[in-house]
Amino acid sequence: MPQETQQQQDAAALLLPYVDTVLENSDAGHPYWNREVIRSGEENRWNYIDGCMIRGILELYSITGKEKYLTFADRYVGDFVQEGGSVRTYCLEDYTLDNINGARNLFLLYEKTGKEKYRKAMDLFRSQLDTQPRTFEGSFWHKKIYPDQVWLDGIYMAMPFYAQYEVVCRRCGMVSRSIKGTGIEDVCRQIELVGERMRDPKTGLYYHGYDASRRMYWADKETGCSSCFWLRAIGWFILGLADVLEILMDLPEYQAHVTKIGTMFRDLAGALVPYQDPSGLFYQLVDQKDLPGNYLESSGSALVAAALLKGARLGFLDDDLKKAGERCFEGLVRERLTKGEDNELHLTGICLVAGLGGVTHRDGSPAYYLSEPVVDDDAKGIGPLLLAFTERLRTEGGLNG
Repeated sequence: MPQETQQQQDAAALLLPYVDTVLENSDAGHPYWNREVIRSGEENRWNYIDGCMIRGILELYSITGKEKYLTFADRYVGDFVQEGGSVRTYCLEDYTLDNINGARNLFLLYEKTGKEKYRKAMDLFRSQLDTQPRTFEGSFWHKKIYPDQVWLDGIYMAMPFYAQYEVVCRRCGMVSRSIKGTGIEDVCRQIELVGERMRDPKTGLYYHGYDASRRMYWADKETGCSSCFWLRAIGWFILGLADVLEILMDLPEYQAHVTKIGTMFRDLAGALVPYQDPSGLFYQLVDQKDLPGNYLESSGSALVAAALLKGARLGFLDDDLKKAGERCFEGLVRERLTKGEDNELHLTGICLVAGLGGVTHRDGSPAYYLSEPVVDDDAKGIGPLLLAFTERLRTEGGLNG
């Protein structure tokens, strides 16, 4: 058996039973994978964490054909999406880009189930983007509560859905007349603005946040950027670039944007790999491996692995970067998907959450990023690991080699 096929089989032998256990212990009200909800004890609401997990589950369905994954996703998302297309617990006027992430799953759910409520919900989420507040340069605010702020995370949360809606729904006529604009130029310009404003020219890495007003205490008064390269933010961003490229790459009218975004993608991938640890993983603070307390973080590493593998499959990255993605995925399975004291598998080393502002201690400093809790079995790690796994399967021909 070829080495690549054996590695796939070994990874599947660990990952698939682990995922089955996670799903068996989850429903829309009690997601085993959402450690923030578990810690708070509050009602589960429509959120990006669930959206990330369901995307991983649907990718598993797409590549394995196992109906149990589609059935679970339909039941889970269907608990939130009501018959008229409204979404339980979702509030459009919150204007948070995080809430757009889970809407990406509606495309495949509508295609496979034919349920009209999923199509109507697509229109609902797309309508948020019509009135989402923007900076003076035209970038979406990350959330209404964060005026004038652009976070790397927001590119992943909103832009693939935005692009896919414009390409799929408009061209197929599946769109409400109330939805404004054409969108693709807007998607691309916002991504390109991040490249212009948030990239560090010395390292080629990207800062977590940008304040167009320069008012926030974490923002540099000249550049508007925060001060650190946080792994998961970069991971969201680079995978968001890969996802948008996949949607646009075969559309001739957008090739100038594909070329520009593809260059951003390749440059960032090349800038990241020199910071890769021999284990295959990356550090919480990407460029500060020797900083006391810095650690190899699982969720951001999984996002980078998925992005590198996808970029290679799509033809944007060379074989060396593909191998870096493989090393990262294999390191996660080897080092982080391990048995705990309960003799059950757990995905370890996941930063629970990190942000900027909102509360005074989130100042974007190294000490802040290293102070946030590290947890097991959170979907911010599980979902991206599944995306990396399914990319590996697509690249190497599936579970049967």
